[in-house]
Amino acid sequence: MDPSSLVAALAGAQTSAVQMALAARMLRMNADAAASVAQVIDAAQQNLQSLANVAAGVGQTVNLVA
Repeated sequence: MDPSSLVAALAGAQTSAVQMALAARMLRMNADAAASVAQVIDAAQQNLQSLANVAAGVGQTVNLVA
């Protein structure tokens, strides 16, 4: 095997290792983002449940005069 092809093979292996590491990091980031979205949705549902007993019409008018 010629030395230049060996060097090219090693460089290709190194490049693929870096790509795999980046792909794994991106998957982890996507999973973290999905978990954050789920937490926000859960918090919103809890807030809506706490407002379920509020009388009708509360919060419909806003006083914009400062």
